[in-house]
Order: sequence, then structure tokens, then C-alpha cells
Amino acid sequence: MTKAESKYFNTARRMDDAFLSLMEQKSFEYITVTEICKKAGVNRSTFYLHYETIGDLLTECVEQINQQFLLCFKESASEFRQRIGTASLEELFLITPEYLIPYLTYILEHKTVFKVVLANPEVMQTSKTYDFMFGDILDQILARHNVPERDRGYMLSFYIDGMMGIAKRWLQSNCVDSIDDIARIIMCVVRR
Repeated sequence: MTKAESKYFNTARRMDDAFLSLMEQKSFEYITVTEICKKAGVNRSTFYLHYETIGDLLTECVEQINQQFLLCFKESASEFRQRIGTASLEELFLITPEYLIPYLTYILEHKTVFKVVLANPEVMQTSKTYDFMFGDILDQILARHNVPERDRGYMLSFYIDGMMGIAKRWLQSNCVDSIDDIARIIMCVVRR
């Protein structure tokens, strides 16, 4: 990466951080380009060099959060997806410490961002994000477990909404319970 590219990405990162910080304080629709620029320490022309609209900045923030989240697992989503057809059914049960601990650790390390995401699910496109990240994988896993196709959408909704409900409650308590406690609760709720 050249020095110019590094500066470009550093500036974009500052605007991402400024935007997420402002989202903690006020609703998306009330955030202005001027506020983002002031908080990030950049000019309006710099903002428009990177983005056409605040919506574009939002999309980039969501993509960045998703990419960082997927990096916390030992195996990439595409590698795991390739193994679904041949893995044992036992390997396809994802409510285990192996998967929950990185997930909960990521939430704890980025709790400010997750509070913003959970407080603004429509704006932060969480349903689209979870459909993208989990829908493909979990649908294939349910198929391997012989769950009828007509039932899978309901099961996926229950799973995703339940996990997010626990995460939301944990975040509301400022994550006072340990990661191990939350993982234990999730494993207790979602039994094999």
C-alpha cells in the first residue's frame, strides 16, 4: 500500500469512527455531513471524495463490521461453507464454545459499535447482514439435518433473533456477565 493509499484509508477510517460515535448520540436521520467532518477532522470536500451520501458511509461501516467479525473465527466462512456437504452432523452444530466464544468476544471488544447496531437495526441493515452471513450457511446445515425447507426460515429467524436478543440484553447490562456465562446460557437455550 502506498503512502497516499494509506492516508486515504486512514481518513475513511476516521470518518467511519466519527459516524459511529455520532450514531451513539443521535438518530441516523439527524446526523449531518458537517458533524461527521468536524468530528473526523476533515473538510466536507474530503467527505465527498470518499462518499456520495451518508448512506454510502453507513454501507461501508456495516461492511467493515462484518469483515472484522468474520476474521475472529479460525475458519473462514467460505472454507466452512465448502465443508458443509462432507462434515459430520456433529461438526455442524455451531452452538459450541468454539463458535460462541469468538462471537461473544467480538461483541465485548466492540460493544460500542454493537450498541449502535442494535439500537438502529433498520439503519444498520442488520437483517440483510445476518441473511448474508448466516442464511446461506445455516440453511445448508439445516438441510443436512433433514429439516424441511418450508421450516428453515422460521428456524433461522428464531436462532438469529434469539442470539441477538441475548446479545442485546448482555449489552444493556454493559456486559457485566462473563463471556463463559453468556455462552453457557445460549448453549442451554439451544440444545442439540
